[in-house]
Amino acid sequence: MTEIAILTPDPAEASHGTLWPTVLGRLQRALDRVGIAAVPVPWTSHVDDARGLRGFARVLPLLAWGYHFDHARWLRACATWQREGIALANPADVLAWNSDKRYLSELAARGIAIPATDFTDALRQEVIERMFDDTGADELIVKPAISGGAWKTVRVRRGDAIAPIDGTVMLVQPYLPTIETAGETSLLYFGGVLSHVVNKRPVPGEFRVQEEFGGVYCVLDAPPAGAVALAGQVLAAIDAPLLYARIDVVPDADGRWLLMEAELIEPDFYLDSDPAQGDGFARALRASLDDGVTP
Repeated sequence: MTEIAILTPDPAEASHGTLWPTVLGRLQRALDRVGIAAVPVPWTSHVDDARGLRGFARVLPLLAWGYHFDHARWLRACATWQREGIALANPADVLAWNSDKRYLSELAARGIAIPATDFTDALRQEVIERMFDDTGADELIVKPAISGGAWKTVRVRRGDAIAPIDGTVMLVQPYLPTIETAGETSLLYFGGVLSHVVNKRPVPGEFRVQEEFGGVYCVLDAPPAGAVALAGQVLAAIDAPLLYARIDVVPDADGRWLLMEAELIEPDFYLDSDPAQGDGFARALRASLDDGVTP
């Protein structure tokens, strides 16, 4: 068996301790079929010294949940892994770049359609009011630029008072009501090939689509052509050797597809919804190992 490492949460972060072994088990069942054994390794154990990762054929950060709680340490780790030439998938510089949602502005500058987005490190009522006026939106979404899993994400209605926030970069976007009717569509790519597409919808009264908030998921046998086209444009704009990517898109009220997130660090692959149960991911990883290609 070829051994790879899968980076796992900080052991000191108790909130993740019971779930990640289950997700690792799902990944391992797919990897077993191609002769790959996954060894769980806390990412926080290799921040300044990566010698313990050198013996693995590949290192994947697929369970490095909670990195946003200590982003400075995450960036330091990515720099260490890049400097020491660790065989990472995805590349260390991509992992650092993708950990701050300001990457959305870079992709927008490269022609990718995203919702109207403002980033501010001095969140004030006037910032909120200006976004309402500029976009004509009835509601906004406000969240940290460095976050995950809808952490500290709030929905703001016209007239709501917000507490000022200084020193933390916040993202402000119009709330897209289509999330409730059309849902968010996630396109999973392994080795640059589209594997499966999952639609996620919030339960009534909720705006978050994550499973922990009751999100309802279903696989799409015929994904919308516009969603696939946008995802392809996003991958081309990123222009990096990615072993895996999850591209999350939502249509606006006019049916125009918009990028919500490009998940390149530790995305849920939704293997329970994958008709192939992760075979596409396992084959892509096996092929990269056999070819001696380090993404």
